[in-house]
Amino acid sequence: MSKYWSDIVSRLTPYTPGEQPKDKILLKLNTNENPYSPSSEVLDAIKLSTKASLRLYPDPESINLKEALANYHNLSKANIFIGNGSDEILAFIFQALLNKEAPVLFPDITYSFYPAYCSLYDIKYKRIPLDKKLNINLEDYLINNGGIIFPNPNAPTGIPKSVVDIENLLQLNQESVVVIDEAYVDFGTESAVKLINQYKNLVITQSFSKSRSLAGIRLGCAFANEDLIEALNRIKNSFNSYPIDRLAQVAGVKAIQDENYFNLTRIKIIEARKFLEKELLLIDFEVLSSGANFIFTRHKSKDAIIIFNKLREAGVLVRHFNEPERISQFLRITIGTMEDMQKLISILKAVL
Repeated sequence: MSKYWSDIVSRLTPYTPGEQPKDKILLKLNTNENPYSPSSEVLDAIKLSTKASLRLYPDPESINLKEALANYHNLSKANIFIGNGSDEILAFIFQALLNKEAPVLFPDITYSFYPAYCSLYDIKYKRIPLDKKLNINLEDYLINNGGIIFPNPNAPTGIPKSVVDIENLLQLNQESVVVIDEAYVDFGTESAVKLINQYKNLVITQSFSKSRSLAGIRLGCAFANEDLIEALNRIKNSFNSYPIDRLAQVAGVKAIQDENYFNLTRIKIIEARKFLEKELLLIDFEVLSSGANFIFTRHKSKDAIIIFNKLREAGVLVRHFNEPERISQFLRITIGTMEDMQKLISILKAVL
């Protein structure tokens, strides 16, 4: 700890991302990246954009990308906010909309960036326990709060909530903002974007990193009514008025427009997930129901950290969470190609 640090830096416990190994890994299944390349249309658009115009600042409002998203979701451009990945947008949301006197509510087992943001911006928060089956019970959130946030599907469990349940929460909680983090929504979970025009307190974030194969670009979006979007724009324009580079904007537009490729790859991932779930059950694993591009699973008799280490020795990297204790026997496995999943099952059988 340096004497030059501010007090808030000394108190922070930063988010820890999944390992990005430098040594050779046979299967990298720990960071929920898409196993498929961006579409050829996206790659061609990026190549065509690498020209002299890169000397110029990008469009600060990302108008073309907002128009593509507005057409896709049947919304207005005024309902859309663009950021450097959904993580940056979440940071703005915590600053602009969740910094209240009452605590922000989120699950006790969820995306670990939420408490990190609360610490960074000195925001009060309360963790709401998942039930015994690791489900989010939205009735537990009907208490005094300064905002509610949770992923749908949840991470790292992968368990989705229905739009009916989300709308019921919105009807009963109208005095604070409800944020639905839909980073993994395209792999079998129903999106709540259709509710944006009905509920003034709803914010939805999505990412281009997962289903659009653009994790290396860093691009995300949020959907909300104009008043909440204006709050996010005030934060953005007080921090960085040119946040999205030219290549990212072009890539995002093409990724939205190339719907055939998007559907082709996400369906392949869903099919590979179903295959992996079925095969894991046959070798004595318990598998939670998933609406994401990963599964959360534990063996009925073998220790998770032993399986994790043996897989790593065999060149397979998955994710293990030490805390909290009740998920310490689970492993989170990213869904790759069907061939990846077949290879994983073969290796698992060997190490078990």
